[in-house]
Amino acid sequence: MISLSETEYCVSADISALIFVLFYNRRCLKISKQELQINEEIRDKEVLVIDADGKKLGTMSAKDAQKLAFDQDLDLVKIAPQATPPVCRIMDYGKYCFEQAKREKEARKNQKVVSIKEIRMFSTIDTHDFETKVNQAVKFLQGGDKLKVSVRFRKRAIAHPELGSELLDRFKEAVSGAGTVDKPAKMEGRSIVMFVSPKANK
Repeated sequence: MISLSETEYCVSADISALIFVLFYNRRCLKISKQELQINEEIRDKEVLVIDADGKKLGTMSAKDAQKLAFDQDLDLVKIAPQATPPVCRIMDYGKYCFEQAKREKEARKNQKVVSIKEIRMFSTIDTHDFETKVNQAVKFLQGGDKLKVSVRFRKRAIAHPELGSELLDRFKEAVSGAGTVDKPAKMEGRSIVMFVSPKANK
């Protein structure tokens, strides 16, 4: 028969305790700093427990509730901390977090983010560059983006703001199939600015 020294016995006991903690807390180690309290984080004297099927199991100590959860290989989650006593539910918390993240991802996927793109021109822009700006603007509008269209006046050209207004009128007409003007053109410093929104899809 092999006998253990006192030191060896202590080391063996420590290892056994560590294995016990790792086994029962393996879910806690995977889930850190969550908003909801789970398992050993719950230290209330009494809690109202709901099982995985939504059935009330009654009021019991947090320790007994944790044992019930561990026996089912599940977690104890405090879902209503403000209640008296606090309400805890037995569930697979890892699965719950995964499903929550999946729902949030789907919601973000279905959410259209509208951005404002800027188209800049000079009052002396040539025909080819103007057409390039129009094509770029139509692509933005068809993609669901709003436009800020600005015409910049160089040096003495500021004395003829009507040229900028005429250019914006041409631009508005050119993109009319894809967008509509939100606000009338107005001067901002040395530029005249107009905002265009995409047409709603029928």
